[in-house]
Amino acid sequence: MVHIGVQPRVWSCGMSKGEEKKMKTKKPLGYYDYTVVLTYMGMLCSFIAIMLSINENFLDAIIFLMMAGVCDMFDGTIANTKDRTPSEKRFGIQIDSLSDLISFGVMPAVFVYMITGKSIVGGAIAALFALAALIRLAYFNVNEEERQQQTNEKRTVFQGLPVTSIAVLLPVVFWLQGSGKIHSMISYMLLLVLCGALFLSPFEIKKPNLVGKICLIVVGVLEFLGVFFLGWDLV
Repeated sequence: MVHIGVQPRVWSCGMSKGEEKKMKTKKPLGYYDYTVVLTYMGMLCSFIAIMLSINENFLDAIIFLMMAGVCDMFDGTIANTKDRTPSEKRFGIQIDSLSDLISFGVMPAVFVYMITGKSIVGGAIAALFALAALIRLAYFNVNEEERQQQTNEKRTVFQGLPVTSIAVLLPVVFWLQGSGKIHSMISYMLLLVLCGALFLSPFEIKKPNLVGKICLIVVGVLEFLGVFFLGWDLV
């Protein structure tokens, strides 16, 4: 008499109990320690700025853009206070550039497209500006990973104009235009054309040290006060 063995029912798609338990205890994808908090905050500020731009609330959009710029200024400094694994470092490079693309590529493009009347020319310039930011950031990621494989020294120079510079330049143009010193909306388009070209230009610019960052903070504070009081004048 032949006995037919009954195989136990498999509920785990071939996984052992140990593997199932491990899957259940896994954390969400990504990293969530303090080294990336400012990067995440900067991205959220920029997304809010995009929504404000779409709703034509340009003053608040500029303020949130400057807040994103402040977050980006210090996220690298904070990240370097922790002894990170190679995976954490690679993640930091990627997430910082992805956040920068939203903050200083997409957000300014949407802002300029909306504030210049949603014209075809403005839309085309905005799209090319975002593309230039994308290319620069992807190129930076490749070079930075190769550089970190060769040395542990900190980067001292940038190639081309950093995309974060738009967080300083766009508020300046907004203040000049709002205060009557610039009368044409074309200045926004010219700003994107100039910055987009400089993003991809093969020249070196020294990375700001502590003194340079303090100077940028002072400029940012002055810009914020100018934009803030300009906002009261526009109400």
